[in-house]
Amino acid sequence: MTNLRRTLSRTYLVTAVLLTTPLVTTGNASAGEAGCTSSVPYVSGEGGYDTYRIPATVTTPRGTVLAFAEGRHDGAGDTGDIDVILRRSLDGGCTWGPQAVVASGDGDTRGNPAPVVDPRTGAVVLVTSYNSGDVTEAQIMRGEATPEQSRRVFVQRSADDGRHFSSPRDITGQVKPSNWRWYATGPGHAIALRHGPHAGRLVVPSNHSAAPAPGSGDTGQEPKYYGAHAIYSDDGGRSWRRGFVDDSYDGFSNANESTAAELPDGRLYFNSRDQLGTSAGNRLDSHSGDGGETLDRPYTVQPTLNEVPVVQGSVLQLAGSRGALLFSGPSVPTVRQSMAVWRSADGGATFTKAMTLSQQRAGYSDLVPLGRRVVGILYETGVEGTYETIEFRRLPTG
Repeated sequence: MTNLRRTLSRTYLVTAVLLTTPLVTTGNASAGEAGCTSSVPYVSGEGGYDTYRIPATVTTPRGTVLAFAEGRHDGAGDTGDIDVILRRSLDGGCTWGPQAVVASGDGDTRGNPAPVVDPRTGAVVLVTSYNSGDVTEAQIMRGEATPEQSRRVFVQRSADDGRHFSSPRDITGQVKPSNWRWYATGPGHAIALRHGPHAGRLVVPSNHSAAPAPGSGDTGQEPKYYGAHAIYSDDGGRSWRRGFVDDSYDGFSNANESTAAELPDGRLYFNSRDQLGTSAGNRLDSHSGDGGETLDRPYTVQPTLNEVPVVQGSVLQLAGSRGALLFSGPSVPTVRQSMAVWRSADGGATFTKAMTLSQQRAGYSDLVPLGRRVVGILYETGVEGTYETIEFRRLPTG
């Protein structure tokens, strides 16, 4: 419990309003104090896992907060024996129920949780990724993994508020072309469209890599660049199709882990990690006017998020026709540290920092609506290391 005590003792009280002047917050708070500012659902080294990583969160129609993560048995690395796990909160993220395994790795790697609530039925749909625990991401990108070892995509469903989930069902053939090597869903919450002709559609931002084209001269020994894409379902997660595909593979703007939000005008906003591209920025973005089937323009650098390092991030559109678009991520360009939240009043054209949660190490994050004037953020953090805990913080929005 040492890391947990250190984390809570250095937690910074959020007293700012996300729709007002940006500021850095200070003070101390914990989940037991008035307002339930903070809680820690996952502490690395506890609950049977060496490390917890890759947070994802949604709120169900009953108001239950679901906090998904990867439970990594063998260490902090991205491959090996990894389960998708879940804890549920009935009080807005103040306290958490027992830990449950949603998708067991059984020696292999299951992760990249991308949950979403189907607005037609209220069911929770969870899309995840898989590969053999014996191969690494680099080996998969080089084409050294067999089809059975390589990345595959699965979907699960819960009709009882996240208490139980169906067994993972393989949808790889519906969403992954034969010439793609790497594949990853999200990570972080997916979205359900509320407006326009595609209302009810479930959209999962994803990323991939492709095998080199025949005759390109590539020997297969070097990993190829990533690309972003989206998959979507118009029947509550039963069947899936690919939407847009970013397939430049030029390494200039190298779209990777992605997140999405539906804007008040019905357009989709996509924001992506730039995985070591040579363009001058670590965040890329674009919009889609047709429910994720195509992009309005190629991914380009988002210059107003130039403080963010190379890392996954999250976006969330606040309710209402004039609600802000939020983005979360660390705020030191060269290191995963100082989790912050930015706001955009122009649909993602520009962002302004609204608050810095703390100066501690910080990594992946996911934003979730909690009520009329509160959002939550589930994020990796620690004092001596980035992945000591996954913390849940409640933030006022007005």
